[in-house]
Amino acid sequence: MPVNLRFELLAKFGYAARGIVFLLVAALALFSSLSGGKADTKSALVTLLEQPFGRLWVGLIGLGLLGFVAWRLAQSIADSDGHGSGGKAIVVRAALFGSALTYVSLAIYALSHALLIGGTSEGSGEQGLAQWIMSQPFGSYLAIAVGIGFIIGGVVTAAKGILRKFEKYVQVPDKHGIVAWICVYGLVARGVVFAVTGILFAYAGFLVEPGQAGSMSDALQWLRQLPFGSIVYLVVAAGLAAFGIYNLVEARYRVVRGPSLSDVKGAVPIKGF
Repeated sequence: MPVNLRFELLAKFGYAARGIVFLLVAALALFSSLSGGKADTKSALVTLLEQPFGRLWVGLIGLGLLGFVAWRLAQSIADSDGHGSGGKAIVVRAALFGSALTYVSLAIYALSHALLIGGTSEGSGEQGLAQWIMSQPFGSYLAIAVGIGFIIGGVVTAAKGILRKFEKYVQVPDKHGIVAWICVYGLVARGVVFAVTGILFAYAGFLVEPGQAGSMSDALQWLRQLPFGSIVYLVVAAGLAAFGIYNLVEARYRVVRGPSLSDVKGAVPIKGF
């Protein structure tokens, strides 16, 4: 099997895994509107573990997420999508690298629980990240900067949907059909959650209190406290399901170009290579 084809399968398996995770998160979010439970990625995996063959499914999702991490690294380090090396491209590629770090953590979490070596996890991944950042020199300022990065990422993600920039890489058969509009809806909803998570993260840095850093579940609860919050909450929660579907669409129609030797040489120039 050609290397590029193997890499494409890895990437698309990863998109499918991420899509399933977000569909589970959305289901938890909608259910938690009645039960008061948490709706984030780790809670979604824990819920799946409790189902028949749960460890098998979580293990497969963990493997899929590792494929997604490999694709994110190719996008960020080897520039497989061809963003270039300008100022804007560096920001985009840095965000993709940050995404790789996020999902490698979730993949390890999934695989460790599937293999019966995972312990209980206190707090969200975002709170753990905030705690680590604030333990560093000038940590509160770094947390505020990370929060601003989340906010910018949310705006960019929403704009990707509104301006339909995703169509550059996702070849949806009918660009004016229901599937394309679900993709738009999902990206906007994901962008909103990203931005609110960033607000909570920056607020935690301002207070120098890691526990104030918000998870996806906290971001949804924050939205719920706004005027007409229950409606906003349900719209965004349903949007996360749409984002899950968007990832499944990417698993089918995403253009994936594996990194070539010239990509690697351009991204990491080595003397005499």
